[in-house]
Amino acid sequence: MGATPQGQVDTVVLIHGLWMTPRSWEGWARRYTERGMHVIAPAWPGMDRSVEELRDDPGPIAEQSMATIVAHYDRIIRALPRPPIIMGHSFGGLFAQVLADRGLGAAVVGVHPAAVKGVLKVPLSQLRSGFPILRSPANRGKAVPFTPDDFAYTFGNTMSREDSDRAWRRYAVPGAGRIFFEGAFANLDPRSPARVDFGRTDRAPLLLMAGEVDHVVPASVVRANAGLYQKSRALTAYEQFAGRSHFTVGQDGWEQIADYALDWAMRAAALPREATIASETPRR
Repeated sequence: MGATPQGQVDTVVLIHGLWMTPRSWEGWARRYTERGMHVIAPAWPGMDRSVEELRDDPGPIAEQSMATIVAHYDRIIRALPRPPIIMGHSFGGLFAQVLADRGLGAAVVGVHPAAVKGVLKVPLSQLRSGFPILRSPANRGKAVPFTPDDFAYTFGNTMSREDSDRAWRRYAVPGAGRIFFEGAFANLDPRSPARVDFGRTDRAPLLLMAGEVDHVVPASVVRANAGLYQKSRALTAYEQFAGRSHFTVGQDGWEQIADYALDWAMRAAALPREATIASETPRR
């Protein structure tokens, strides 16, 4: 499961983000499986239900916290025979970085990752995207409804309204208020679960991917996140894609993004570890 007889990693763990479930990875999981990979896409704890069920009863969403989510994936990954490739989208990309900081993964990819502690950029579009949750402190312990209008701005900004509404029906669930508040105020919390050691040289190779027109995690945020890893000599890469929104995992052309992520991770995971202790400055 973990690697081929030749030592090539063949397992991918996919971590979904806020407002989503593992269904958001359905195209990537199918494509990677067709390439011979063993794909694992676990839900956040308690969220292993359909989109429709979670809308009807969002209680499991309201119960989420960063610490319990990271611990959940930590257990899953440590139970595998060998280190897998870890990929996370949005808050899943933040969690993937925390897992890398724990020494997990053969290679790690953050797809439009939410910012870890230390990233100070907060563009206006990011604030507007989070407003449905952040507008009331009472939302911290709630699962906040995600309307078609919310989705059209945050995920569907490159789509027709008809296509955006169709994607909303298929993929969107309420947002976990506690997760968003933990991320938004990470820089004020000395013990934030979103913190990582940017200077580590013994972590897996890391790729952070950004989208030119992402409203939720703008490219400037991902660039700033990648730049913090300049303190480390471990392999860190940054790549920005034109015309990609936060819905990059399902937006038309997602195949190119999925292939880039896997190809990079496979190459990086195949390198001798000493070859990944180098300085690759994120492009600006």
